[in-house]
Amino acid sequence: MKNFIKITVAVSLSVILLLTLAACGDGGNIQSSNIAPSSSGSTDPGESSNTPPSNAGKERVTITYSMWGDDEELRVLQEEVIPRFEAQQDRISVEAIQIPRTEYEATINTYAAGRTLPDTAIMAESQVLSWASQGMLHDISGMYSAVDIKPLDSLRFTFQGNTVGYSVANEVLLLYYNRDKFTEAGVAPPPAKVADAWDWDAFIDIAKQMTFDTNGNNAKSPDFDKNNIKQYGIMLHPDFWQLEVWSVTNGSGWYDADGNVTIDDPAAIESLQRIADLHLVHNVMPQYGTNANAEIDTHLLENCAMFVNGQWSVGVWLGPARASDGLNYGVGVLPYMKEKWTINTGGVNVVFASSQHPDESMEWLKWYAKEENAWALIESGIWMPVLEEYYTNETLTRKWVENPNFPPYEEYKSAVVDYARTNAKPTSWYYVNNTDLFNETLSTLMAPVWTGRDTADNVIKSNIAALRSANRGN
Repeated sequence: MKNFIKITVAVSLSVILLLTLAACGDGGNIQSSNIAPSSSGSTDPGESSNTPPSNAGKERVTITYSMWGDDEELRVLQEEVIPRFEAQQDRISVEAIQIPRTEYEATINTYAAGRTLPDTAIMAESQVLSWASQGMLHDISGMYSAVDIKPLDSLRFTFQGNTVGYSVANEVLLLYYNRDKFTEAGVAPPPAKVADAWDWDAFIDIAKQMTFDTNGNNAKSPDFDKNNIKQYGIMLHPDFWQLEVWSVTNGSGWYDADGNVTIDDPAAIESLQRIADLHLVHNVMPQYGTNANAEIDTHLLENCAMFVNGQWSVGVWLGPARASDGLNYGVGVLPYMKEKWTINTGGVNVVFASSQHPDESMEWLKWYAKEENAWALIESGIWMPVLEEYYTNETLTRKWVENPNFPPYEEYKSAVVDYARTNAKPTSWYYVNNTDLFNETLSTLMAPVWTGRDTADNVIKSNIAALRSANRGN
């Protein structure tokens, strides 16, 4: 789940999809209704039962599941999760395929071109609707029966009314901070309650108080040396898609509900300029994008006081850092411009239309989606639950949150659990098809804004046609 790095694939996705459709025997003709349907029959393929159907006298069906997790996630999956699934029934075996996150999209595309896609997989959010529109994903609308407890509806990906995937976990953007640095500076830390969230001016003021030059002057001091900064008040993770949250807090967005580009809205433009000004005007953040993922992840909260990234940071970096280095970190809600929002997302579990075992694949995904069957990833902080009862039932919430990897219960419950349930909006790729191409185009156009050679207003308005074309995939 970590990083969410979006890879630019050299081979056109549309060409790859056409090749694969041809391999599926459809002659390569793309039809708008070409989503592979659920298997016929009255039995729910993922139907829960204390006594699963017997497979006596038959060989197990082996399905493949690809994932981008690190070695620890793979170990948990192979040594704890899959064996438990296989022990509960005698019909399905699962083979896990690990692909590095930075190579994931390119590798899946290569599998598609080579007609060797796995049966099922976790998939990057930005790919799902593109693949669904090409008939590459199985319709999993029948995976849950009417009486089943389903994942949060906000985590469901649909195409033309059909469910084509569910996010494997719920994830939101948060504000992390180094508790010791705030204590040392005598500054009140980020609030954990939405009601107390900082507005943008308050956030800038705190970030200035927490930015220090090599002589110990903070950014509010007249003696502050902006050319020799020792500690920044704030850093943003360079995953470009995360920048959309600031336009959402400014009462706008990069798209409307129908997926049309609205980034030329004045509030959306203003939010981008305000991010640039964290470096250009206020000197509280490095120039956006100059910190590599590895540098930020390795030195998280060592050379900055606050850091914005996804909830998965708790399990991937912060919890382990606390255990090994004694990092004393906390978590708060995001600052806001006009409205108090974060955005939610989560890598998507799908079944590929080319699978010869769609029912078995759906049964595995349905089982895997249950919190108790992926508990090690939830308990570590890498994943958040997908079922609403873990956000509303205190017993279940405490089971999830009360462990040494997490900040104090009340802080985490307010800043993460409650925040995710009441103040999160789905990221645009839940309803927009070509976010990768749009983000790539926007990222290139914004380069002179981050350096101060141009303004967000001029760049966006001068290039809105190109951005709309990218949104259409042209």
